[in-house]
Amino acid sequence: MADHTWKRSDTLTCNVVLDRRLDVDPDSPYLDVCGTSFTAAEVEAVANRIANAYIGLGVQPGDRVATVIENSPEAMLAWWGAVRANAVAVPVNTAYKGDYLVHQLADSGTRVMVVEASLADRVVQVADQVPLLEHIVVIGDPAAVSGVAAKAMSWHDLQQADASRPEVVSQPSDLATFVYTGGTTGPSKGCMLSHNYHVALTDQIGHTWGRTADDVVWTPLPLFHFNALVTAVLGPLVFGGRAAIHRRFSVSNFWPEMNRVGATMTSTLGTMAYLLAHDEDRPEMPLSGMPEANTSLRQLAAAPLPVEVDSIIKERFGVKTFSGGYGVTEASLISWLPLGTTNKPNAAGIVNDEYFDVRIFDDDDNELPAGTDGEIVIRPKRPHVMFEGYWGRPEATVETSRNWWYHTGDIGRIDEDDYLYFVDRKADYLRRRGENISSFEVESILMKHPALADVAVHAVLSDLTEDDLKVTATVNAGGAVTEEELFRWCLDELPYFALPRYVEFRAELPRSPVGRVLKRELRDEGVTADTWDVEAAGITYERR
Repeated sequence: MADHTWKRSDTLTCNVVLDRRLDVDPDSPYLDVCGTSFTAAEVEAVANRIANAYIGLGVQPGDRVATVIENSPEAMLAWWGAVRANAVAVPVNTAYKGDYLVHQLADSGTRVMVVEASLADRVVQVADQVPLLEHIVVIGDPAAVSGVAAKAMSWHDLQQADASRPEVVSQPSDLATFVYTGGTTGPSKGCMLSHNYHVALTDQIGHTWGRTADDVVWTPLPLFHFNALVTAVLGPLVFGGRAAIHRRFSVSNFWPEMNRVGATMTSTLGTMAYLLAHDEDRPEMPLSGMPEANTSLRQLAAAPLPVEVDSIIKERFGVKTFSGGYGVTEASLISWLPLGTTNKPNAAGIVNDEYFDVRIFDDDDNELPAGTDGEIVIRPKRPHVMFEGYWGRPEATVETSRNWWYHTGDIGRIDEDDYLYFVDRKADYLRRRGENISSFEVESILMKHPALADVAVHAVLSDLTEDDLKVTATVNAGGAVTEEELFRWCLDELPYFALPRYVEFRAELPRSPVGRVLKRELRDEGVTADTWDVEAAGITYERR
């Protein structure tokens, strides 16, 4: 029986967990960022200087400080500086430029921003379109942003401020970071994330991993996403031990990195696990026979992790895997896998009823029975374990909180044992001739085809009402497959109602700056001149 009661919970700030580490273990290794090692005391000293410099520039508690920086010591320290000043950090995706960049800087109301010199030209082109921007700090020569109205200074000069602790006090409910959504269905929205949400998610992930002070967690994920902040920057402060942040993922450098930092756990993405599993240039299993590998690695966390990839990682490298979790930026972890619990195939773990009340609703917000697909909705059971709303968009906050439930926009189901299954994004869910189709599930099957490099399954408006299904894909270098050959391959892999009517091969798929396929563009384009149509080809097949 699910427990829906509100739970008493200690609430904390990011500053408190850093202070606790300073009290008990200030001088042991805390964080390695791209090869530069820091103790907690070293981070605090620089972060305090940066915080006091921000305050000297006029930054008040709650003001926004944006960064456009690749993974680096400066990216980590700029975030900590904002947090120590009780400002709000706005880490911006370094792929952003033009309108994307203007939107995030202007929407957040950024007053001060830090940019690395190699990316400064993008800022120069848009800075005067950001009304509240007053100061630009350049990691490098400030002349890189000459000609803009905002005042420029160097990162070096920023660090000349006093190293004493800023005279500001943050509360667990105060905002620490804005993380912007991908914006695949419209302009990206700033998720307002409190200090306590940072710490609570850090705690949840660490417990599901079985993380201890003996662990070294490594991640190549960018610091402008939430995962690296909670697993690497905050994780060692909550659980002890240390962490390492790499500049970016590389298959060829993965095992040397594990060896360099002595990693015991990694936090990666499902695509990275896939590349590792299918890397033909590395020696075969076991790790003990791989001279360049580090046998200290005991667990690789990645999501999503298809059963096939999961099996290869375990068998080839002899490490455990973890993919038993589901969440969104607005709320995590909605499902998890407590220690000692075994995940079911294709499940995203068990409903996290310690932190959330999780249900499956239909379009009218009626709860659906176990095993039925519907929208995943949640309510918190503890204070400040979700986002605090969308910055400057109260109407969007209200819309997603219909009937006082946060609506994730994701389709899923919960079985009789409380295992949660992600089915698809609601916007990407298709209905074809009376049958519901998950584009996510069809894509997972299509990616088994050896010739395909990337694939998007999406709807095309049908003359018979509802949808027809189209596959838009790219082909591996050296791969060869025709549209008809792919369709005939699908006959043995997909139920008849999920077979594509349309297939189109392209050089690349349209993506947002955060890497998500822009299916809305593909849906809007529909059937193009290069689209192959099974009906026009005259191919018939049995319903089976």
